[in-house]
Amino acid sequence: MKLVLASHNPGKLAELQVLMAPLGVTLIAQGELGVGEPEEPFHTFVENALVKARHASRATGLPAMADDAGLCVQAFGGEPGVQTATYATRFGYEKSDANNVRALLEQMRDVQDRRASMVSTLVALRSPEDPEPLIAVGRVNGEITRAPRGSGGFGFDPVMFIPEFGKTFAELPLEVKNAHSHRGRAVRQMLALMREYWL
Repeated sequence: MKLVLASHNPGKLAELQVLMAPLGVTLIAQGELGVGEPEEPFHTFVENALVKARHASRATGLPAMADDAGLCVQAFGGEPGVQTATYATRFGYEKSDANNVRALLEQMRDVQDRRASMVSTLVALRSPEDPEPLIAVGRVNGEITRAPRGSGGFGFDPVMFIPEFGKTFAELPLEVKNAHSHRGRAVRQMLALMREYWL
């Protein structure tokens, strides 16, 4: 089965291709098909993922899947949430993973409550008007470190400490991270939903 992935994030595409392989799903990045990114005007992961999936499916005529994911920091009331990718721009930095980490650590310098969650919401559609999208949510709870650790992964992985492993996501081997990450958990749910309803 071919699915267009409504994302231009190469890290996300690589991670999802590995995770979706057991089902024989081939993901094609929307950029390869000349599809741009839609506006994401909403405040929840599920609404933004739906918009992205519908846009990609409408533009390509293919079934589509979108992932809206982010970091939710307890002390900040769940922020940056859906604004995770552009978090650093709020504080005058250019948009980049490294600047996001830098801005977060600066904002949390005097914060004692370091609890945070990484959340991934996947939405899959058979067509742009699919009345029954498949929706899967994966969540991992952890703590924000006081300095980056590890060189793997992307995004906030270097500062997302997972107590059960005693390491950040960036310190874990890729196969371990994929098995236990928010995205990994969401994909396992999505694979089960696709097997049940689409195949």
